[in-house]
Amino acid sequence: MPRSLLIVESPAKARTLERYLGSDFKVYASYGHVRDLLSKDGAVDTSNNFSMHYAPVAQNTRHVNTIASALGKADALYLATDPDREGEAISWHLCELLRERGSLEKKQVNRVVFHEITRQAVQEAIANPRPLSLSLVDAQQARRALDHLVGFNLSPLLWRKVSSGLSAGRVQSPALRLIVERESEIEAFKPREYWSLEARLAHPDGAFPARLVVLDGNKLERMAIGSEAEAEGIRERLTGLAAGQLQVHEVRRRQRKRRPAPPFTTSTLQQEAVRKLGFGTQRTMRVAQKLYEGMDIGEGSVGLITYMRTDSVTLASEAVEEMRAYLLERYDRDVLPGRARHYKTRSRNAQEAHEAIRPTSIQRSPGSLKQHLSNEQFRLYDMIWKRALACQMSDAVIDMVSADLACGEPDNLFRATGSSIAKEGFMRVYLEDKDDADDEQTGRMLPALDKGQALPLEELSAHQHFTEPPPRYTEASLVKTLEGYGIGRPSTYVSIIRTLLDRKYVELQAKRFTPTDMGRVVSTFLAEHFSTYVDYEFTAHIEEQLDAISRGEKQRVTLLQGFWDELSQQIEKKRDISRGEVAQARVLGTDPKTGKPVSVRIGRFGPFAQIGTREDEEKPRFASLHPEQSIQTIKLEEALKLFELPRVLGQTPEGEEVSVSIGRFGPYVRYGSKSASLKDGDDPYTITLDQALVRVAEKKQADAARQIQIFEDEGILVLNGRYGPYVTDGRKNANIPREQDPAALSLEDCQALLAEARPRGRKTAGGKKTAGGKKTARGSKKAAGGKKTARGSKARRKTGGRRRGVS
Repeated sequence: MPRSLLIVESPAKARTLERYLGSDFKVYASYGHVRDLLSKDGAVDTSNNFSMHYAPVAQNTRHVNTIASALGKADALYLATDPDREGEAISWHLCELLRERGSLEKKQVNRVVFHEITRQAVQEAIANPRPLSLSLVDAQQARRALDHLVGFNLSPLLWRKVSSGLSAGRVQSPALRLIVERESEIEAFKPREYWSLEARLAHPDGAFPARLVVLDGNKLERMAIGSEAEAEGIRERLTGLAAGQLQVHEVRRRQRKRRPAPPFTTSTLQQEAVRKLGFGTQRTMRVAQKLYEGMDIGEGSVGLITYMRTDSVTLASEAVEEMRAYLLERYDRDVLPGRARHYKTRSRNAQEAHEAIRPTSIQRSPGSLKQHLSNEQFRLYDMIWKRALACQMSDAVIDMVSADLACGEPDNLFRATGSSIAKEGFMRVYLEDKDDADDEQTGRMLPALDKGQALPLEELSAHQHFTEPPPRYTEASLVKTLEGYGIGRPSTYVSIIRTLLDRKYVELQAKRFTPTDMGRVVSTFLAEHFSTYVDYEFTAHIEEQLDAISRGEKQRVTLLQGFWDELSQQIEKKRDISRGEVAQARVLGTDPKTGKPVSVRIGRFGPFAQIGTREDEEKPRFASLHPEQSIQTIKLEEALKLFELPRVLGQTPEGEEVSVSIGRFGPYVRYGSKSASLKDGDDPYTITLDQALVRVAEKKQADAARQIQIFEDEGILVLNGRYGPYVTDGRKNANIPREQDPAALSLEDCQALLAEARPRGRKTAGGKKTAGGKKTARGSKKAAGGKKTARGSKARRKTGGRRRGVS
């Protein structure tokens, strides 16, 4: 009988740890958080020292029950959740639930922390337990409370003033501001033309290029030559001065050392995985989590990397010694510096600053593990392993050569450059992405040149260039910028990006972020009316105060009180702002038919165009923008075209009216009360009646193929649906029992099935409308007859078997 219980977060980690602990321990998983803040306003009681009201996480209650039951037969409880604030909070919440049940009476409770899942690390942690850190728990609770106060107070303002379903977040909002401001910079950017001159010189060892850098005795700035005419004039003049050759004026040689990059932190791992592997931040952390929790590599499950949520670049001395020994064994001695390299972490964060991300053993080379890992696991492990090993290797040495070549007199100089690797050092193992970019010319050496040497001029050419706007953020550059500002922490970068995408505030196009119209409106609203809470320095300052709480230097209530006092006052001031102040219109021009202004703006149901104003005698006309259109870029003619739909084209041979329009699923043709989707290449603005009738005929043919029986006088159809055959009268859909043949159903059979079916659209889950138009909350509102309706209820399950028929 095991004497001790050890709790981790995931079952994968539990299986790995049981191998290391022997029969005295039984390992259980909490499956993440066991208790969470109530999802309603008032869950953080601002009038009572910011006390927080929690409820058990329903889906994990059975796991808590299992732990409580097993604890009754054990002497001690070891809490081994993740070594960060979230992990500390999960352990604390579990203890609170167990304490409420009386399960902790006379039980020893220990908190153990390890940053790698290896036998030695786990056994050392078990031998050196500590109490739960209430400072870390307070820091996590403070973060959760801050996010709750912002979300439940700013979001309702957005619902009332902009559109329902929106949200404001303490950390996501500054991130959104970054993306919106960058897009504004791009839109305001005006490209500037400039020209450069390049000479191509012949040499017995190979021709090479040189760029004009000095003109008439003056250093040539990048933008100095602004037009083709100017460039051509200079080219013709220098061609005459050169008289077919340039003369070597000066040759400079120097060596440059390059130090290896530090081992990975969460931020740098995510950045490099985006750039080198094409992984998104969420994918990177999912794969890293698996490598950390343990993989079966032929000797049972073992953790392959250290904990992957960290902002530290420090390494354990044992790991450094192992790396140096590995280098001495496998490489030349010159790749090993005289003494170990030590990297210092800039962050004062005592919560996450444990150790950098590294292999748990450098002896487990990527090649030796390849057969046990998936492709994405291998590629990420390979990158982590190489970066860690390279950080303990010697500097790379680069030979740099540059030569200035005079055109006629030394007042006009062309410069040629080249470089080569004199000593690979760490570059034998790993190159940072930025090193790859910096070394585009590495390996392109200049031929041997001597001062005074004359070289034939093969060509002198002028090249046009344009300045470019700042690039849109990628996941890598956004994470880097957030880290630079001190916004968020290693555990939050993924959730920030996911929230922005889920809320449809931004889109990823060609792996770069662009703000949506709704994202712009939300960001502008917050920047104009709640500027403090999207201010980068303020957000970073809050993170520093959370760190101070985690170190026991600041009280949770003190931070929350100061934050809430300012936020509540600001909310009170802004309660009466009008929708017009929030969703400002962009006027495009005048409608030539009516002479009325045409504008675009954001409404409760998304972006739309409007002809006229609310002050006009006639009601304004409205048209929704297409999904690919934006209120920032749409032009007058494009907006006016929206009002051309629906277009009436004529009639079908049966006398049904035919029209075309665009709906939520794209362009379509309507005939009578039915519709058919248009195909790629069909333009709803130009399609003819004959072309539309082809689509109608195709749809009717498809519908006919679905029809099993038709009772035309009664308006009842027996159809093949997406989930199988069913009966419909247009108001109700009825499943057909398995034992009945759909083709053999009589009219009376169909009517009986429909009588028992509920009207289409009647739902009872998630607050959806019922037949009577009322809403029912999930599992809380009572249905007719006083019985509760619940998702997955026994009443539904008793219908038996898999769902059939209803389409």
